[in-house]
Amino acid sequence: MIVDIFIPCFIDQMFPQTAMNMVKVLEKQGCGVNYNPEQTCCGQPAFNGGYFDVAKEIGEKFIKEFPNDRYIVIPSASCAGMIKNYYGDLFHNSALHNQYKQVRKNIIEFSDFLVNVLKVTDVGAQLEGIATYHDACSALREYGVKEEPRTLLRKVKGLELRELKDSETCCGFGGTFSVKFEPIAVGMAEQKMNNVDETGANYLVSTDISCLMHLDGYIKKNQKPVKIMHLADVLASGY
Repeated sequence: MIVDIFIPCFIDQMFPQTAMNMVKVLEKQGCGVNYNPEQTCCGQPAFNGGYFDVAKEIGEKFIKEFPNDRYIVIPSASCAGMIKNYYGDLFHNSALHNQYKQVRKNIIEFSDFLVNVLKVTDVGAQLEGIATYHDACSALREYGVKEEPRTLLRKVKGLELRELKDSETCCGFGGTFSVKFEPIAVGMAEQKMNNVDETGANYLVSTDISCLMHLDGYIKKNQKPVKIMHLADVLASGY
């Protein structure tokens, strides 16, 4: 199977190794991976900020960059949710209406693709330690992924997965929310990390690196003995 991949701007600019690890996992499962170097952003930052014309312009670029009828695998449920849920508002009854519907059908989040398309739960990863999983708001509410990451993590050799108290509660990032309402965002991060501490986890894992980056700021400032890891980073470990 040949798949296209979309690497969100956030990962491309700040966590490129996570993108490479997703490719590593996909290729190990026998997938041919196609990457269009012209890709940039799905338009979510502009859309969430209320700049709908800008979001539409970015969305048009996105749609035209994926003309093939094949899966578009994304290591971010947030971006996948944006495309699936809100491009319809931007492109309904537009010249790109039919192209958008095709792209929407092909969009799929990384863990969803592994578990529900490839029917893979054990990718051969190995990582010693204790992990806990944070349900990113976008992953859970915008995209609807919950059990797939846990299923994959439970199969990682040497890794113990412990459930996080209030795992479905927001971490406080929320895109520009953490900038506009910093005290609230920090308080939410503190609450989240207190729950992480209770698990005794070495690793805090999620499908969305934006949440992890926000929490990592709190971790580093308070010198917490916890390492953030995107799901792709965990699944690429040990081989």
